[in-house]
Parts: sequence; structure tokens; C-alpha cells
Amino acid sequence: MHYGVQVMFTIFGKHQGRLCDGISRRDFIQVGALGMGGLTLPRLLQAETRSNVGRSHKAIIMIYMAGAPPHQELLDPKPGAPLEYRGDLGAIPTNVPGIHIGEMLPRMAGIMDKWTAIRSVVGAPGGSHDSFMCFTGREGSTLNSTGQPPGGWPSIGAALSRLQGPVLPDVPAFVGLAPKAGHPPYGSSGKPGYLGPGHGPFKPSGPGMEDMELKGLSPGRLSDRKALLGEFDRWRRQVDQQAGAANLDTFTEQAFGVLTSSRLVDALNLDKEDPGVRARYGKGDARSVGDGAPMNNEHFLLARRLVEAGARCVTLNFGRWDFHSGNTRGMKQHAPIFDQGLSALIEDLHQRGLAEDVSVVAWGEFGRTPKLNKDAGRDHWPQVGCAFVAGGGMRTGQVIGATDKHAAEAVDRPVHFGEVHATLYKNMGIDASATMLTDLGGRPHFLMDPWEPIPELA
Repeated sequence: MHYGVQVMFTIFGKHQGRLCDGISRRDFIQVGALGMGGLTLPRLLQAETRSNVGRSHKAIIMIYMAGAPPHQELLDPKPGAPLEYRGDLGAIPTNVPGIHIGEMLPRMAGIMDKWTAIRSVVGAPGGSHDSFMCFTGREGSTLNSTGQPPGGWPSIGAALSRLQGPVLPDVPAFVGLAPKAGHPPYGSSGKPGYLGPGHGPFKPSGPGMEDMELKGLSPGRLSDRKALLGEFDRWRRQVDQQAGAANLDTFTEQAFGVLTSSRLVDALNLDKEDPGVRARYGKGDARSVGDGAPMNNEHFLLARRLVEAGARCVTLNFGRWDFHSGNTRGMKQHAPIFDQGLSALIEDLHQRGLAEDVSVVAWGEFGRTPKLNKDAGRDHWPQVGCAFVAGGGMRTGQVIGATDKHAAEAVDRPVHFGEVHATLYKNMGIDASATMLTDLGGRPHFLMDPWEPIPELA
């Protein structure tokens, strides 16, 4: 694949208020349209004033299971329930005594000691398909901002971009691997909300590929442009003393860093990966499932490579788990590919010494109805769902929460989306209940008020 960043240089003139050397008070060279997936790269790199949050390279990989997977067939099998509730897929033991999961996840069962199953996820506000809860931890909607602050709630990736900024100047803090989908929330990587587009995800799976191309500029000519910037440096310092202008050179330098470094391009180039590791992940299927996401296992590998290169948050979307009919058929299509990809990612993080620093979560927007319908499918069930969590120094090899005998309601330890997000922030070194961001109306908001990290994972 070929990647690059579009560059546009503009010299402004003909303004009133000239200096003694004839240069306008607003004459300067502008590095503009350093597009990152439709964003302006200096805006992405020029994060607003950072809070006092540590800059250690912790990271999050979030897998959105588009369409809402059936919790019964994944993490909460009910072998003792009547057939119309349990379905025709069974349970298998894991490598942790006493824990069973769905039979379609044998690889995950074999590494149960390296992850935790949450069987009692709550907080879905209704039965509409949306990635919003997964990416923000809040009850709401990607498509409807009613009840949200001006600008809308930001996703966790956007918040990390704002609070911690890039680890390295040549790798975006927030990367979203989801391509466009027929149902827009299925193609979302997490929106920046009131933090603005400068903190949105860089998307190498879409138009961002073309935006990383040096349009008509050789590296030599780019270097000449950089030298030209240096010639204008003295004038800029004279003509613009506004607040924040002193940082302009730093962010321009970072923008050139992305252009001239191979780090991001190398991370996205799977040909540089060890063939054996690549085979362990498998390819899956890069084609989107209906109006949903692809079952692309190479995205799991790309996510690992990106966080290893310096990204703080990588999101990816997997499949279309909306099995209103033929639930077993849908599970047999999706689960083996997902099982291979997620288990490979978790094992890979351990083998590369990243498991303490990189948090992984995989989940959908809600669960599925306890009883199979007339078409052998399961319908929307916002009352309870499930989640896979791993890494980040979290306690693993356990199950959190429980549902009733039909997997219909959480009867022990309901876990809200917000609690999972508070835990992820904690793993990043951020106290979500004490850290505030300001919306477009100037009102401050805690990241995850009132939710606290999950104590069982500490």
C-alpha cells in the first residue's frame, strides 16, 4: 500500500499595517491541508493545553462487534436451559478450572487465564444499533445529539488525544481502522465530539490513505519548502505575537516529522511483519458483512503494530452480529474468525511484553433476546450484554457478573459501559472521576462521572 500526506503551502500578502522591511503584519508561510483523514495535521498535533497527565506509553485497543453479538453463544452459555433458550451451540471448558464459554471460541478458551469475561454489561439506553456506548461509555447516540453537551460526547480515543497527545510526533495518538459502512455507526471509529475534529481518528482504512500522499512533492522539494519556512521564521516572530504563536514552529516541525518519517507507514505495512505471526492472526475477510464491518483479522495485527509504533488508542470494527434469523449460522460464520483474531492479539501482546501496558476490550452495543424467535434468531436485548477485556495490567482468568437462568437479566454485579471506560482511563494513568474537559459551551465535564474503575480488575 502507498501512504503519504498532502501538502499545501500558501503565502498571504496585501494586508494593511506593513513593517519597515515591507512585509505585511500578516505575511507568513502557512503549512496547510496536511490532511490526516480529512483533518488538518497541525490541528491534530497542536492539542490544546495538556492536563497534568502522565505521558507514559500506555495504549488501548477497542474492538467494536458491530450489530450486537449474542452473549449466550459467546460468554454466557446456559446448558441447563430449555433448547429454545440455550440454542443448539454448547459450552466448553477453558484453561481456568470452573469457567466455561461458548463452544465456538476454542482458542479463547485455551488462553482464559490471559483475559476476563464480563457477563453483565448494562447501560444500553434502547434497542437501536449504535457504537456510541462502546466508544464513549455513555448512554446516547452517534446519530442523535439530544441530551448531550454542545458538540456531543467525545470518544475515548479523542479524549486521550486531547489529554495526552501523541507519544511521538510522527504517529497520531488516535487511529480508527473501521472503513465506511452502510449503517453509519457500524463504520464509526469514535467521534471527537466537543473536542473538535483535530482530535478525531486518523483513518488509514479510508480516504486517509490518499491523504498521506505527497502530491507532486519529492522529498527534496519538501526539504526546500522546509528551508523556505526557516527564511520566514524571523518575519513571523516579528509580525505575530499573539498567544500561542510561539508554539507554531513546534507544531509545524511535528507536521514535517509525520511527512518525513517512515514510522507510521512501516506500522501499516504488514509485509514487514514476521510471516509466522501474520499466519497466527489469519486474514479473515476484508469485505464488509452487509451494511456492517468486515471480519478482517489483519486489523487486529495492525492495531498491535500501531500501538507498538506509538498510537495511544486504536479502534476497529468486526463483522455484523445482528442475527435476527439463523443465529447458529451467523455464529459459525463470525465466531471462528473472531476467535482466531482476538486470541492472536492477546497472545501476541504477552509474547512481546506489551500486556501490562496495552488494554484490550471487545464488545457490542447490547445482547440478544433470551429466547430464540421463530426464525431461529435472537433479537435486540438492551437489558444485558457481554465484554472481553485483557491486558493493561488488569486481573485476568476470571468471570465478572452473572445473569439469571435464561441470560435475560444481570442478577449479580451489573457492569455499566462507563465502569469499563473508567477502568481503561485508569490503565492509561487518568482518574476519570477527577479529570475534566470543556464542551463548546464552556461547561466542564468529568470524563466518566459517576462511574469508577472496576475493582475486580485491579
